[in-house]
Amino acid sequence: MVRSFSSQNAPLSLLFSVLIILNIIICQTNASCNIKDKQILLSFKHGLTDSLGMLSTWSNKKDCCEWRGVHCNINGRVTNISLPCFTDDEIITENKKNKTHCLAGKFHLSIFELEFLNYLDLSNNDFNTIQLSLDCQTMSSVNTSYGSGNFSNVFHLDLSQNENLVINDLRWLLRLSSSLQFLNLNSVNLHKETHWLQLLNMFPSLSELYLSSCSLESVSMSLPYANFTSLEYLDLSENDLFYELPIWLFNLSGLSYLNLGGNSFHGQIPKTLMNLRKLDVLNLEDNKLSGTIPDWFGQLGGLEELDLSSNSFTSYIPITLGNLSSLVYLDVSTNHLNGSLPESLGNLTNLEKLGVYENSLSGVLSHKNFAKLPNLQWLSLGSPSFIFDFDPHWIPPFKLQNLDLQYANLKLVPWFYTQTSLTSLNITSSSFRNTSPKMFWSFVFNFSFLYLFNNSMSNVLLNSDFVWLVHNGLSGSLPRLTTNVSIFNINGNNMSGSLSHLLCHNIKEKSNLKYLSVIDNHLSGGLTECWGNWKSLIHISLGRNNLTGMIPHSMGSLSNLMSLHIYNTKLHGEIPVSLKNCQKLMIVNFRNNKLSGNIPNWIGKDMKVLQLRVNEFSGDIPLQICQLSSLFLLDLSYNRLTGTIPRCLPSITSMIFKNVSQDQGVLHIVDHDIGIIFVISLSLLAKGNDLTYDKYMHVVDLSNNQLSGRIPIEVFRLTALKSLNLSQNQLMGTIPKEIGNMKQLESLDLSNNTLSGEIPQTMSAITFLEVLNLSFNNLKGQIPLGTQLQSFTPLSYMGNPELCGTPLIEKCKKNEAPGEDTNVMAKEEEGSELMECFYMGMGVGFTTGFWIVFGTLLFKRTWRHAYFNFLYDVKDWFMSRWT
Repeated sequence: MVRSFSSQNAPLSLLFSVLIILNIIICQTNASCNIKDKQILLSFKHGLTDSLGMLSTWSNKKDCCEWRGVHCNINGRVTNISLPCFTDDEIITENKKNKTHCLAGKFHLSIFELEFLNYLDLSNNDFNTIQLSLDCQTMSSVNTSYGSGNFSNVFHLDLSQNENLVINDLRWLLRLSSSLQFLNLNSVNLHKETHWLQLLNMFPSLSELYLSSCSLESVSMSLPYANFTSLEYLDLSENDLFYELPIWLFNLSGLSYLNLGGNSFHGQIPKTLMNLRKLDVLNLEDNKLSGTIPDWFGQLGGLEELDLSSNSFTSYIPITLGNLSSLVYLDVSTNHLNGSLPESLGNLTNLEKLGVYENSLSGVLSHKNFAKLPNLQWLSLGSPSFIFDFDPHWIPPFKLQNLDLQYANLKLVPWFYTQTSLTSLNITSSSFRNTSPKMFWSFVFNFSFLYLFNNSMSNVLLNSDFVWLVHNGLSGSLPRLTTNVSIFNINGNNMSGSLSHLLCHNIKEKSNLKYLSVIDNHLSGGLTECWGNWKSLIHISLGRNNLTGMIPHSMGSLSNLMSLHIYNTKLHGEIPVSLKNCQKLMIVNFRNNKLSGNIPNWIGKDMKVLQLRVNEFSGDIPLQICQLSSLFLLDLSYNRLTGTIPRCLPSITSMIFKNVSQDQGVLHIVDHDIGIIFVISLSLLAKGNDLTYDKYMHVVDLSNNQLSGRIPIEVFRLTALKSLNLSQNQLMGTIPKEIGNMKQLESLDLSNNTLSGEIPQTMSAITFLEVLNLSFNNLKGQIPLGTQLQSFTPLSYMGNPELCGTPLIEKCKKNEAPGEDTNVMAKEEEGSELMECFYMGMGVGFTTGFWIVFGTLLFKRTWRHAYFNFLYDVKDWFMSRWT
């Protein structure tokens, strides 16, 4: 009966359900935004910097439920705000993305006054401070008073990747303690928040906590127990944590994901790790953990991911790891492990990733180790002591996508050519003897990632997105590249011929080449005019080749170019004006060539590195250099520059300490398609050595020119400088006492000038100084006392005959107090100036008086007669007196 009734009324029930759904949709569509919520959102917007109008729809003219990123419930109450900023930059400078289009300014906690808000995502924006309310000042130290009103029931809060956001106190989060389940503060600066753990320990509902790259230093070793009863995901990676692993960490029995990588933990892994029975993912990569890998790891039966790479583990790989039947990811690479690869690992049938390279493993490696791993997709292995013994007819059960081989003989790994699913190949320090070059290059033609380092092989046409062929003994002409190639590095080979073979062939499709480096080869000829085909280029490095001719005008068509390195070649002529069109250019490295003419005055305002050392540039240093406010390396040494040092150098604000960020001096190039970050290194002559730096120092080097005049006092306002070299010029005058302001200096060279006077006492305050050269000047007096200046050898002061005191052999007179010579010299100079003024006045007075008297006698007859009558009367009187 019931069945019959239900069957007969099914269409009616379905119609009724549809009507309800339509009614809900209509209600939700027609529901207008709550007035209070709207005012809160407008107030929140008022405190933001929105340069490109990301919140242009947030206005009174539109219902707030229709605003960008805002979602409401059927009653018009705001429940969800999602405004992440999307950046797809290929360049990261100073470890920062380009966020000019993102929200910036102050993050106002008034947003939490939205009563129904439960989801807030403002990730990857550019907030810098947190403010309690619109009426409060920017927070530097949060008080216990948080303004009026209750916070909403937010369960999801994401402020991650706001790299400039500094939070000194997290106590404002306590208003969310009863509801918060997801908290992501990755890359937010929490350096001064030392009680973060005790505070977040009060969040009983928290299930996911992400605090990666937050500059955390404390993990509260004294805390015996953490009350994260619901916590499943914990990420503390890439911080400054430097302790043994804390005890409370292993009381989190509900954890399924733990990432502690990229810290400085040390010691052994405690047995209490066994308490984390539910752990699925354990990442301890890149710490300083030592000792042996515990055998009891094999009892963590539910573990799916285990990353112990880049630590200091010794001894063997535990056989018990073969008991982790759920294991999908295992990486023990870059340790000090020895012994053989356990055959028990071959029982991990679910394993997809296995990494054991960069260890000291030994023993026989054969198909038996991998015969039961059908799911393997990523394999990384290699050790100088491995003995490869694979069945030449063995066909693996797996289909690899990524393969890393070290110290391998490719002939002894015949199954390599069966891996037709491979897209990424990394072969290092391996042998290609008795292998077919044609077969190899044909096999790898369509790989997206090809990294070959320190091998011995030959090359042909290349098609991979990523091509890294460094130090492989390759010879012949440069290969041709298809338009698929994005990264091409063939440094340190024996390539010969011209660049035209690489650049001047017909390209029908748009090129994707971003990174081109051919350093340390035997290339010759000119730079060609074919650069117009490669407008996608961001980085070019052509150093240490036999290239000749001039810099071609066609390089000015590279509108995306940011880093240009053409050094240690035989180029001559002037820098073409066409490079002015490369408005994104940040690094120009033309050192060690024969370039001439004046230093360009059109250099782009975003320039960070200008290195023109060892060329034949002449003329004055252009004042336009002072407009390069972001410059942190200025090297014009070993040229023929004349004139004086510009007084406007303090306009380069990046060289003033208060404007220096922690990561300034780093240029990264990022390939998002393959997830690779390249740090652009640079060779600097600093501290007396020519070294390669990944993080550049603040350097001014104007040495070995023909500069004259005094050293401007303004130079010593560049307080962020670590190296200053003005040697081998014609500079005169005294060393200003303001030099003591440059407390960051590590290298100072003022030698081989005509500087005079005493060494300022203020120099003893430069405590980081490692290299000092004041030799061959006209300095005099006692070397200022203090451990710093006395720690250098006499070579730092030689060639100044009137200098005395430690470390020189010449002792100063006992009755001479430090600075006495300076006072005497000052008095002598003062007296000398007075005498000069006196004699000059006498001369002018005599001349003026003579011409007044003589001119009057010459032109006025009556005065002339009276004058001669006076002389006759004097004569008569004189004669009468003596007769």
